Amino acid sequence: MAGLTHASPSVEAAPVAASGKRRFSPGRDALRRFLRHRMAAASILVLALLALSIVLGPLLWRIPINEIDFTARLAPPSWEHPFGTDDLGQDLLARMIYGGRISLAVGFAAMGVALIVGIVVGALAGTSKGPVDAALMWLTDLFLSLPQLPLLLLIIYLFRDFLKGWLGPEGGVFVLIVLVIGGFRWMPVARLVRAQFLSLREKEFVEAARALGASNVRLVVRHILPNALGPVIVAGTIDVAAAIIAESTLSFLGLGFPPDIPTWGRLLFDAKDYLDIAPHWALFAGGAIFLTVIAINFIGDGLRDALDPRKVM
Repeated sequence: MAGLTHASPSVEAAPVAASGKRRFSPGRDALRRFLRHRMAAASILVLALLALSIVLGPLLWRIPINEIDFTARLAPPSWEHPFGTDDLGQDLLARMIYGGRISLAVGFAAMGVALIVGIVVGALAGTSKGPVDAALMWLTDLFLSLPQLPLLLLIIYLFRDFLKGWLGPEGGVFVLIVLVIGGFRWMPVARLVRAQFLSLREKEFVEAARALGASNVRLVVRHILPNALGPVIVAGTIDVAAAIIAESTLSFLGLGFPPDIPTWGRLLFDAKDYLDIAPHWALFAGGAIFLTVIAINFIGDGLRDALDPRKVM
């Protein structure tokens, strides 16, 4: 009888095997691809060590950054001063720890400004047609054609004193540098987001959501933007490195933070006159900038490979 027919063992085992099979996880798959990029994985470790030393350093190394000791001026690295001292006998390790917090904060804050402005402009251009798209892309091309460094110097020279009086010497310069650097880094992000939107808005899942009655805002927020964030995240990591270099350049030119605020760029600026007798002063500050920037760039390369859907395991 049909009701008494025994099921095949292979048929019974199939659901078990299927249920025991590990489910596909895009996040786990992207993490595995990222960890296969050895330089990116090593850069994560280097950047984490730098961040931990900057955050926990003041708790372990309690020498004040402005403690002057003329008897130890321009001293080489030693147990008492692991990074040596400057021309006033100030401990360079304490000043490096303090300056690292400012340099990294400027880099990540400027990246946030660039990403927010770039995503908004690129999303508006990618979802609009006709004059709005043309006007936004004209504005983007205009900012791309401007000479960035001379404008950075001019804007900081004109508005630095005003913001210092409003937000204080450190807060005013920090806000100004973040806004200026972020304001000149959003254009590549905007063009990248616009290209992603123009490609994704014609996909089948977007057409299906539109056919189900989804509004334009829901299409952008829930369907298009999440699928366009992969290249944007990679661009954001590059912006962090570019912002750190820009802040170091401004500080090296004497238009960044005040002299009593020891950012890594300011330390390089102060060390340029003592390269022949105290090279350690410039080497440690330059090495910190070099390690941070190259680690962030390798992380960006790893994220690019991990978030690329064309990569096959």
